[in-house]
Amino acid sequence: MTIRLVAVDTETTGLRPDEGHRIVEIGCVELRNNVPSGRTWHAFVNPRRDIPEKARQVHGLSEEFLADKPTFPEVADRFLEFLGESPLLFHNAPFDLGFLDAELSRMGRDGVSAGREILDTMELAGGFVALNNLCRRHGIDLAVRRHRHGALIDAQLLAEVYIEMTGGRQGSFLLDTAPAAARPTAATTPSHWPERRYAPDEHEAKAHREMLQGLSNPIWKRYLD
Repeated sequence: MTIRLVAVDTETTGLRPDEGHRIVEIGCVELRNNVPSGRTWHAFVNPRRDIPEKARQVHGLSEEFLADKPTFPEVADRFLEFLGESPLLFHNAPFDLGFLDAELSRMGRDGVSAGREILDTMELAGGFVALNNLCRRHGIDLAVRRHRHGALIDAQLLAEVYIEMTGGRQGSFLLDTAPAAARPTAATTPSHWPERRYAPDEHEAKAHREMLQGLSNPIWKRYLD
């Protein structure tokens, strides 16, 4: 039986959907039996609002570039069709899920997390750690991310990181006959991995503390509490 998983990443106008920030880009990468299948889905999204300079410096997307792009409701059906009912993979899942579920809620629709298995490489790593550091730890080339973030670029890196964290491209000789229960999850991650193996460096930890101090009642608490 083929095991399908979709790695998902988003770029946004800011940190908090409850303050009116919106998605500006979505990237998805399909994995089958822990190997990228070659199928991807990508969209730039017009947020119908301004893009703060801090966000623009991260992803390089301007209001002018996004002005003629579709809005989220215009791409939602194609996005959900690509996801299907498959488990989803994120790096810092509460952030991306918060934005995706907020966008769908504005349309009167259920969030993507409803009734679905969610995997998170940050959770697998044991705590707050940047995707770049996980890539370096596993020898994954970051050249494509040298100049800016991008949702599809980051989803592809995320897929590669997850593959390495869960045993490489062939975690079993069973291939297509592997049962669904064999899919690695946070609960089935090999126990010999030391906890917090990928601890943040001093700069990351300081930046994370500063970010948290600036937030009140962050949306991801609904998933962590």
